[in-house]
Amino acid sequence: MKFLAITLIAHGPDPLTGRTASTTERFREVVDTAVLAEELGFDGFGVGERHERPFISSSPPVVLSHIAARTSRIRLFTAVTTLSLLDPVRAYEDYATLDHLSGGRLELIIGKGNGSAQARLFHVTPEDQWDRNREAYELFRRLWREDKVTWEGRFRPSLTEAETWPRPLQRPIRIWHGSATSKDSVDLAARYGDPLFSANVTNPIEPYAELVDHYRERWAHYGHDPAGALVGAGSAGFYAARTSQEAIATYRPIYEARVALFRRAGVEPVFHSLEDAIERGSILVGSPQQIVDKVLRYHQRLGHEVMHIGADADGLTRAQHRTALELFQSDIAPVLREEIPSRPFPAPPDTPRGAAVPPHDTARASRSGVTPAQTTAAQSTATQSTATSNGVPA
Repeated sequence: MKFLAITLIAHGPDPLTGRTASTTERFREVVDTAVLAEELGFDGFGVGERHERPFISSSPPVVLSHIAARTSRIRLFTAVTTLSLLDPVRAYEDYATLDHLSGGRLELIIGKGNGSAQARLFHVTPEDQWDRNREAYELFRRLWREDKVTWEGRFRPSLTEAETWPRPLQRPIRIWHGSATSKDSVDLAARYGDPLFSANVTNPIEPYAELVDHYRERWAHYGHDPAGALVGAGSAGFYAARTSQEAIATYRPIYEARVALFRRAGVEPVFHSLEDAIERGSILVGSPQQIVDKVLRYHQRLGHEVMHIGADADGLTRAQHRTALELFQSDIAPVLREEIPSRPFPAPPDTPRGAAVPPHDTARASRSGVTPAQTTAAQSTATQSTATSNGVPA
């Protein structure tokens, strides 16, 4: 299994202290956490895209470019790129540039996005958002793969023998489709043979599992080898401690403060208590063994090879946050890597042919019987939902 740390860069009061960091501090915190994630051995770091309060993640390419300059190995994800809101030509230019600046470490997770305020900002309606997402993706895909594009659609001016620069480093790039509630994104991913990333945040597992089942059914319907389907899944919050009692005692006031905040905003949480969220939701709070057992249960239903956890401290002290991430990498990730085979992530384009890959990638590929050719064939890139990365409805 592969592991990503993902942030939507929520910017608001600390749930316990009430202090709000400055915007500059918040961005620095995100970049420093990405550096820490690489240091600890996470496979990827993701930055979401939102265009409304309380998020300041309106420009993932800029944030990821800074992270690219501070790191050298970790793969960089968008989570998600809201193509329904964007001009696909401009989005292509931003991400092709970032592809070079990162040395080919970029992966995209695309989706139509959430939030009525950002939809109004870009004049997107519930009636046209899925059509916009599909059309933008199809054009974006062609721009990435073709040197000259002639195209006509509904939502942007047509193109005639259009050239876009720079040409990307990764040709093609792997693009995941973020899925939270609708079969539209699932069908789009299956049609093009792309991987799916299930949000798996706000609700119990079943609605997400049904979408994953639909993805696998449509994957086969479109003529793809069932063994090539690739699924990732999110989680609603994370805190690990040596004992479950310690984990729950530390995390309870954070969870309850967040629930109170949403209730004041008129939003009733899906889970009535932290224990309920741990029992029925995807939140990962407990001892290392409890978290391992829970991820394995989810894997039995979702069949996912990649998982994200929230990157933000979210009420934890810096020391608590770092200790929990360290514990994840020392006691949780190794067990899950051993138990759940996963295909290697794409090697950066400048990696010499035959160069060594990380040992856990080689071992997983060997045990799963997946060859490099099969890995390439299976690729054609959290995830965004109506929840924050903390797992409570936003």
